[in-house]
Amino acid sequence: MSLEERARKLLTGKVEFLLSAPALHFLPDAGAPEIAFAGRSNVGKSSLLNALTGRKKLARASVTPGRTQELNYFEAGDPVEIRLVDMPGYGFAKAPVKVVQQWRHLINDYLRGRTTLKRALVLIDSRRGIKDVDREVMKMLDGAAVNYNLVLTKADKIKKSELDATLEAVTAEARKHPAAHPDIHVTSSEKGMGIAKLRTAILAAAEA
Repeated sequence: MSLEERARKLLTGKVEFLLSAPALHFLPDAGAPEIAFAGRSNVGKSSLLNALTGRKKLARASVTPGRTQELNYFEAGDPVEIRLVDMPGYGFAKAPVKVVQQWRHLINDYLRGRTTLKRALVLIDSRRGIKDVDREVMKMLDGAAVNYNLVLTKADKIKKSELDATLEAVTAEARKHPAAHPDIHVTSSEKGMGIAKLRTAILAAAEA
């Protein structure tokens, strides 16, 4: 069976919510390899998780951006082969300073101390490109020596010429970061664009 087919069967098979961890001592025991999803609020993280797993409501988008301040764990496989970790959205304008600080501490500690974390996916809205808050998170990942892929979301929402320009700029930015993987994934959760390729990359990273 090809890696792509194994990835499809795994991620669209048995996938269940495990727990929410508001602090490190709530994290599950280290076991299956973990793939973490990071991105600005409203970047389409929940939609991407749902598309990857072939669900409609596995991950629910928060009504208020920045509301979720927990690491949400999902397990795939029976027995479990991969854990998907939905990290709280960043860059929310209305959050109190204390909430932002708590977010930073939680994410920094998780990134630096989680031996089972195999790869992070940093989601970038195709219509917006990389913002300063994205660069901050990329620097956090660089500093923690956590390899990551940049994933463009909502690629169906802009013209091809604009998408090509965004992809070129994001690719150039990735070259400046030591932990950034050269492969940039272009996706649309709504249209299914790039989903199969991203599933395959997730399984490959988990098994590396």
